[in-house]
Amino acid sequence: MKRKSMLALLLAVSMTCSMTAATGAVAFASDDTATEESADDAEATDAAEATDAAEAEDASDDTAEASDDDQKAADEVAALIDKIYVQERNDTTDEDCKAAKEAWDKLTDAQKELVEGEEASPEYFGRDTGDASKDDPRNQDEIGENEILVVSFGTSFNDSRAEDIKGIEDALAEAYPDWSVRRAFTAQIIINHVEARDDEAIDNMQQALDRAVDNGVKNLVVQPTHLMHGAEYDEMVDAVNEYKDKFESIAIAEPMLGEVGDDATVINDDKKAVAQAITDAACQEAGFDDMQAAADAGTAFVFMGHGTSHTANVTYDQMQTQMEDLGFTNAFIGTVEGEPEDTACEEVIAKVKDAGFKNVVLRPLMVVAGDHANNDMAGDDEDSWKSQFEASGAFDSVDCQIEGLGRIEAVEDLFVEHTKAAIDSLGTSDDAEATDDAEATDDAAADDTATDDAAEETTDAE
Repeated sequence: MKRKSMLALLLAVSMTCSMTAATGAVAFASDDTATEESADDAEATDAAEATDAAEAEDASDDTAEASDDDQKAADEVAALIDKIYVQERNDTTDEDCKAAKEAWDKLTDAQKELVEGEEASPEYFGRDTGDASKDDPRNQDEIGENEILVVSFGTSFNDSRAEDIKGIEDALAEAYPDWSVRRAFTAQIIINHVEARDDEAIDNMQQALDRAVDNGVKNLVVQPTHLMHGAEYDEMVDAVNEYKDKFESIAIAEPMLGEVGDDATVINDDKKAVAQAITDAACQEAGFDDMQAAADAGTAFVFMGHGTSHTANVTYDQMQTQMEDLGFTNAFIGTVEGEPEDTACEEVIAKVKDAGFKNVVLRPLMVVAGDHANNDMAGDDEDSWKSQFEASGAFDSVDCQIEGLGRIEAVEDLFVEHTKAAIDSLGTSDDAEATDDAEATDDAAADDTATDDAAEETTDAE
């Protein structure tokens, strides 16, 4: 019994060891499988991440490439705009204007926002300034013998060009139907802008004068729409003088405010007329019966001029004197540029504040309501006059009237008077009267002769 028990015990131990060994082998095999699966998962994750990274890198490269292409296209347009943003016309100006607009039209909206150059910006072609079709470039031929050439600095703001500059031209055409009214701008930069954007061709001084010569004009009156005898006026006079021998007679009319004078105390009827006209228009727009009613309501009007380094800049001080002479204590004259410094924005703010007015209305003292009126005066930038008046914290309200002088009827009438004086100076009307008188005298003499002959014939018959 003992031997059999021993054998059974040994057999049990042997089977137990075998099973343990087998179990261990299975365990080891299971661990290896798990390790392999873990490795496979890691490799898959790494591969996916690598793929994602590669795709992200490719997308980034594509975006960078697209961004570079967009900027390149925008830069090409900016260069074309800068090329025509010049004061001299040349043989390729017309083609350059056309090329700039065509290139702009090919840009996407996103690309247009990237256009930046020395002078170029998205606003050059993109800003809406009104309907250009309402304007008339007045560059027609078949002028006739008598021409009134209206010379303006110009503006690229379509609404202002049609209402302010064309307004003056239309008034002259109505007043002098026997004279052909034509237009010239002195700013080639503006001429190019309007041509490129709106396909409207406006003559510069040389083109307009050459047109007059080619059309056989004999009597030429040049009416500037300039405010004063400043630098622009002087340049215009020099250009006209080069053509003096091309016409039988030529006269240059006075600018809006007439002669300048030596100091701030010198005023004249022209300045008085403009001061009254612009304050009347400003009050009407603001809802007041007159300047006194506005003053009683605590409202001041600030008229912003351009300013100049020319000695004619004293004209602005003269206009301030004129306002005071008219009793307008709530009228203030300022300038964007030039001297003296007492017309600078900060000085005008101080004057209005010291005078105790709490409400301010800003309005341009300019023929047109163009870039200066829309940006320097009424713009949202911190250096605009509107922003500076608001930032001072001294006023309850600051409003803007964006209207040029050229649309005011009284101002148009003033230009009509200046043109009449120039026409009269040519002697053409006197010559016509003299001719009429001579013809009347001849007719009377003929009548007397006929009477005498009849009397003689009657006597002979008797």
